Amino acid sequence: MTRCSDNDEQSDDGAEQTNKNQKKRSKGEKHVSFPPDEQIVSGFAEHRSTDRQVDSCLTLTEVMVAYQQSCSRHQVQPREHVLQQLQQGVCVGGSVKCLDLKGERLDHRSCEALEVVLKSLHFDFINLQAAQLEENGASSLLDMILYYESTTHLDISDNSSMGTSCWRALAHLIKQSVRLSRLDVCNMPVVDYPAQSLSKALLTSRLTVLRLHNAQLSGVPLYTLVGALKSNRSLQELHLTNNLLNSYQDALQLGDLLRYNRTLLTLELSNNSVADAGLEELCDGLRLQTAGLRVLLLRNNQITATGMVHLAKALPVLKVLQVLDLGENLLGNEGIQAIREPLMVNSSVLQLGLAQADITCEGAVALAEFLAESRQIEQLDLRQNEVKVGGLMALCLALRINHSLANLHLDHSAPQEQDELLMETQTRLQSEIIQRCLANASRSHLATETSETPPAEADGRADSMTTA
Repeated sequence: MTRCSDNDEQSDDGAEQTNKNQKKRSKGEKHVSFPPDEQIVSGFAEHRSTDRQVDSCLTLTEVMVAYQQSCSRHQVQPREHVLQQLQQGVCVGGSVKCLDLKGERLDHRSCEALEVVLKSLHFDFINLQAAQLEENGASSLLDMILYYESTTHLDISDNSSMGTSCWRALAHLIKQSVRLSRLDVCNMPVVDYPAQSLSKALLTSRLTVLRLHNAQLSGVPLYTLVGALKSNRSLQELHLTNNLLNSYQDALQLGDLLRYNRTLLTLELSNNSVADAGLEELCDGLRLQTAGLRVLLLRNNQITATGMVHLAKALPVLKVLQVLDLGENLLGNEGIQAIREPLMVNSSVLQLGLAQADITCEGAVALAEFLAESRQIEQLDLRQNEVKVGGLMALCLALRINHSLANLHLDHSAPQEQDELLMETQTRLQSEIIQRCLANASRSHLATETSETPPAEADGRADSMTTA
């Protein structure tokens, strides 16, 4: 362990020792201290390849005391926020919900002092967002998280000052960890070396969720990332919002990803510039998704009615897509008309998002025709559209036939109609829509309960209902 003093020579020695510690962890050498038996706070006995055996007598108070002693050895002040979490947290079998270090300035000595916490407990989530990570401290901390398999979810967002050694340590963590399943790297550039190291690690990682919001991925970084993900067989969710992804080379790469990857279940592309031409590329890949993608989020992507023509060709053959969000795109009534019949043919979409899509009563009537035919749609979002009495009436009539829609999201602000009769009619229609959706939700819940009830119990319940 590193012991640093105030003079420059000793500080340099401490940094050198920290680097040695990192090398030891990266090579798999054990880097643990052996206190007297009465001071032992962790039952850690085995390496990453098997689950850690945690001492059943482990308490957060013991870990807190050990952390304070570690801070004393490294000549740093214990972080009050860390002490509060250890004081107020709940430990179940050596596992704690969260270690929140968001906004904490972590230099290399502060990171080294945290080792006793990371080796004693397993966290569902470690938050290093905006932690102002220093190069030596960051790479050391990531090495510890890997060596002790300390978490299943890591957020390292808002750390734009991360250098090469830190990205190398993160890539090693992604590649080697058997516990880490979700990683958030948002609001920081993932370009050049970071993009290359991340992509290489993804070739063999066990990550299932990757969030790369606002990471400047457009162009070469996305090309590099997609190249790795084409053969990745573990990632299930990929979130790429706010990356300025365009309708040309970026959309082409994403279309290729959908052509070759069969394990990705969620693709979020909201707040980009995919546009109509880009949607055509995505749809070419979507048509090959016979057993993969279930959630596609395209909110605010400059898509118009022209893009719906491309989507209309893909919808009838989609067998697994369950959630489709097209909100905040100027689809208009023409766009809704384009996908009305394909939606009727499609048998997989359960949730459809059309909020703020420039829809009026004409588009609502087209959707009502779809609802009347659908047997599977469960949720429809029409908020922030100009759907007035005519459209509400059509939707209300459709719900007298449809028995699957449990949520129809509409604006329920005070009607702006000047005519008192129209205001009253609009309020009545909205009320009926709510009641019919509630009835559908109740019917669906009852059907689910019945399907999960053992036959004998179900027969008894039926007899009692008959008697009643």
